[in-house]
Amino acid sequence: MERVKCSIAVVYSVNDLAGSGAAKYLKEFLGKGFIREVGGGQFYVRGDVVLTGFEENVLFFDFLDELFDVGEAYIVLSKHRSVAGVKSLTVHHPGNPGPEALYGGRPRELAYAYPRLQKTLLKNLHEVAVEKGLVGEYDVVLEVTHHGPTSLSKPVLFIEIGSSEEEWRDERARETLALAVARTLEEYKSAKCRPVIGFGGQHYARKHTRHMLESNDAYGHILAKYILDLVDDSVYRQAVEKSVEKPVAIIVEKKSVKGRHKAAAKRLSEMYGLEVEYI
Repeated sequence: MERVKCSIAVVYSVNDLAGSGAAKYLKEFLGKGFIREVGGGQFYVRGDVVLTGFEENVLFFDFLDELFDVGEAYIVLSKHRSVAGVKSLTVHHPGNPGPEALYGGRPRELAYAYPRLQKTLLKNLHEVAVEKGLVGEYDVVLEVTHHGPTSLSKPVLFIEIGSSEEEWRDERARETLALAVARTLEEYKSAKCRPVIGFGGQHYARKHTRHMLESNDAYGHILAKYILDLVDDSVYRQAVEKSVEKPVAIIVEKKSVKGRHKAAAKRLSEMYGLEVEYI
């Protein structure tokens, strides 16, 4: 089957209110393109960027490599659901650091990460949220590594609106997501940063978020405090090796990480020649 060649594929589920809503704005921001039909699907093409939606849930997008020949990365527009009901605009890499894969992907498998792309995406998400007066109403935050898909051959980044239907339908949030992506597509290749990985923190990695926004560091994977007891050596290695930009440091949230996890960070740093730094 013919695959659609592009640098970045921006994808979403047509059944996802947040993702499909943001996609409509993004199509406007990308400007005049053309529709290409491949295998019964329609793909909106603008330069080296392709935008398209699928019926499947985004957690199960492991099939994307069958449809795309992607040079750089996949960006997934998505909703985020939270029991706590936090109004949020989030960015994260997918992956299942622990022994279960309840929400897509494979157990103990991390997707490929792209630190520079994640940093640029979060920076723009925060800047657009400020411009639109959403900061304070919405949390703009990194999430730790979680859920699928995990097996794609190129890096995957999720950008999401949380956490209920009210927020998924919020046109301001949808437009913010889309404008952040549009700006990122123009900027990420020239962004200068230092690639790192993260240890510790809660699901909303607020301390790592502040660190990335206020420094030159760019996170790949972030392994949450609550998952570190379940992580094995293969996952630690993937956090370093499955990054298109080799990490140079491990950023540890000092107060949330146990002694044995600090020791694991030290072992990993010695194995790969990384610095260990605490925040």
